[in-house]
Amino acid sequence: MNSARSDLPSTTAPPATGDAPDDHDERDDHAEHGEHDDRADGPRVALKILVAGGFGVGKTTLVGAVSEIRPLRTEEALTDVGVGVDDLDGVAAKTTTTVAMDFGRITLRDGVAIYLFGTPGQERFWFMWNELSRGALGAVVLADTRRLMASFASIDYFEQKGTPFVVAVNCFDDAEHYDPPEIRMALDIDPHVPVLLCDARRAVSAKQVLVSLVEHALRIAGGTNHRP
Repeated sequence: MNSARSDLPSTTAPPATGDAPDDHDERDDHAEHGEHDDRADGPRVALKILVAGGFGVGKTTLVGAVSEIRPLRTEEALTDVGVGVDDLDGVAAKTTTTVAMDFGRITLRDGVAIYLFGTPGQERFWFMWNELSRGALGAVVLADTRRLMASFASIDYFEQKGTPFVVAVNCFDDAEHYDPPEIRMALDIDPHVPVLLCDARRAVSAKQVLVSLVEHALRIAGGTNHRP
């Protein structure tokens, strides 16, 4: 695999989709059987995670796929005003863009809640990253092998801030497949940073990415920045 700094073929990314599951009936079932639901008392531990990456890589899709609540989205239609400002290379069919953030939540066992904040991918909204990143445990950098160059801004940002992050390659149906070691070499990522393959449309896949990030951040906090 050639370096991401060389030209890569670009095609249109599929539209972001993902329905959040409704946990209302599950809570009612617990109540009817006299079972205690930890979520009713609120999470005992709250973690903040950012979902970053280039424009159109699937950040909104990932947040929507894994969130147990209806995700907050701040998407607006792309207009002629953005012509010459926004880079639509490879995502020409995309008609909306996140102008502030995406927000979702997933509750794990033992009262651990993860709050997800999807960052805007376009350069004109990068000024919001400093505010969104405050207090974050770490970040997921979503990447598209057809447009790896779009990942460098996020990777550089979190490296400079010292924020733990993982790189998750969103495997689009029409994208060429590369193994994690090839992705690592192309993006020039340090050996201790996890590189994963995922499908942002699938909740199970998205959840595994989040678990990998939490484990990576805990290793760093514990003074072991290498993978077992």
